[in-house]
Amino acid sequence: MLTSNPFAELSASIAPAVMQTYVVVMIVLVAAGTLFDVAHKGSAKYFFDNWRKSKSKGSKQIGSGELVSIAIKTGLVDFLASGEFCNARRRVAHLMTMYGFLIYAITTAVMVFSYPTPATPTPAIVPLLWWIGGLMICLGGYWFWFFIRVDVAAEGNSPLRIMRADLFILSLLASATLGLIWAFLQSKGGAGASVFFGLYIIATTVLFGSVPWSKFAHMFF
Repeated sequence: MLTSNPFAELSASIAPAVMQTYVVVMIVLVAAGTLFDVAHKGSAKYFFDNWRKSKSKGSKQIGSGELVSIAIKTGLVDFLASGEFCNARRRVAHLMTMYGFLIYAITTAVMVFSYPTPATPTPAIVPLLWWIGGLMICLGGYWFWFFIRVDVAAEGNSPLRIMRADLFILSLLASATLGLIWAFLQSKGGAGASVFFGLYIIATTVLFGSVPWSKFAHMFF
């Protein structure tokens, strides 16, 4: 189960070209939505402000080498290590979710485009990483949602209240959770596999299609 390509098995009922087209459409939606988010909502403002502060610390004019150093520092600390989070638990949950998503998304693309059918055997490590990425999303995401998320009850709101800001984390968790359940049921020949696949596609479409209205881009900045 952990080393079999679920999308290759799916090719018996859905043509690989259809799956590949869907992935391309999702990538386009993410790219367009992220550009819109940056341009109109200022999502990358934190990083640009941090870069300006670092640049203005010295009184002398800095050269191109130092500019590159500042850019690398911002990328390594603020992006790759989520340095903007002061709370250690929040940072760990964020990093787990972010890297889990990257592993999950990349391995999905690799399986769909490079090994779309059983005729092209998938290296065992690829689907294994897909499972690991999905489980990282679930672990980091559910940890955040149930234990780290802002205590809305303390603000006089119902703890069951869901806002637009929650769209990203909920759709991401739904996509990863339903995807893993679908893959498990399909590997076991479960009758409900097609139902969970349909729900997986709906959740994934909401995740990637709602970028301009969710906090998807905030995963990276």
